[in-house]
Amino acid sequence: MTHLTRRHFLRNTLVLGSGALIAASWMRPARAADAKTLVLYNGQHSRTTQALIDAFQQATGIEVQIRKGSSTQLANQIIEEGSRSPADLFFAEESPPVAALDDHHLLAPLPQDTLSQIIPGYGSRDGTWTGVTARSRVTVYNRNLVQESELPASILDMATEAWKDRVGFVPTSGAFQQQIIAIKLLKGREAALDWLKGLKKYGRIYNGNMAAMRAVERGEIPTALVNNYYWFIVAREVGAENMQSAIHYAGPGDPGGLITVSATGILKTAANPQAAQKLVAFMVSQAGQQAMVDTVAEYPLRPGVQSPFDLKPFDSLNPPAISPADLGDAADALVLRREAGLA
Repeated sequence: MTHLTRRHFLRNTLVLGSGALIAASWMRPARAADAKTLVLYNGQHSRTTQALIDAFQQATGIEVQIRKGSSTQLANQIIEEGSRSPADLFFAEESPPVAALDDHHLLAPLPQDTLSQIIPGYGSRDGTWTGVTARSRVTVYNRNLVQESELPASILDMATEAWKDRVGFVPTSGAFQQQIIAIKLLKGREAALDWLKGLKKYGRIYNGNMAAMRAVERGEIPTALVNNYYWFIVAREVGAENMQSAIHYAGPGDPGGLITVSATGILKTAANPQAAQKLVAFMVSQAGQQAMVDTVAEYPLRPGVQSPFDLKPFDSLNPPAISPADLGDAADALVLRREAGLA
């Protein structure tokens, strides 16, 4: 069995689709320090980040230039740029790309007074990156095609012949990669591989989480494995009272209920480290958290912030005992997918 090194993982996984981002204009030498301008590499959803940055700029007067791409593309971009990177900080939709930068010793320590603003256990162990918002993995199901009582207690049981052509999944999704690693950590590597092989044989692949979510809503397939906020996106469009689908939360400790986070870190080579620290501090502040969770049905990680969405209470989710730090850079997910024929 061939195992990829972390370096190979980054080149073979993070590089995918990033060619368009690696352009001459991106490879210029770092700009001279300007305390009123920051460069943010953003892999988080554009609407969420724009709401955050609008509030930050209004509060501080610091200009933020946003460069958008997928989290994996941007992490690879930063690694390739090295000390030449114009980025001051990185905001990722998932934690593994930020953890990959930490593994390459590219991130600066964050102040303890910033780290202490969020719920413990949702950042790095060495204090170089922090979770910003959280979401839960769920099973969405069409109520006309399946009853919630019919759903198995564990998502491991959905990769079986009994669920043939009844489960949609997105193997390229960042959260799905983390779910693979969670199963590996909880049940062992062979269990994770067997689960992937079962999904390949009996499940149905979709090319995006919204595609899978909409397929369930219109009755194309009974269930799909997605993040909780995708259901709320559709509900906002058509009205929750008109939804044909609903959210099922996995049983206590099951990897089907894994909590994942968006995450941020500041580069050691940041031209404006003090301004970058102000932005990260704002991300975990009351105002910053509210600006983000007002736009998307993710959970705030700062206690006391209220989401306008009808989310299941965070403290009642009963997720598996797997932290974002435990997931690391999720490098073995690609290896497992390849072994299962899903990559």
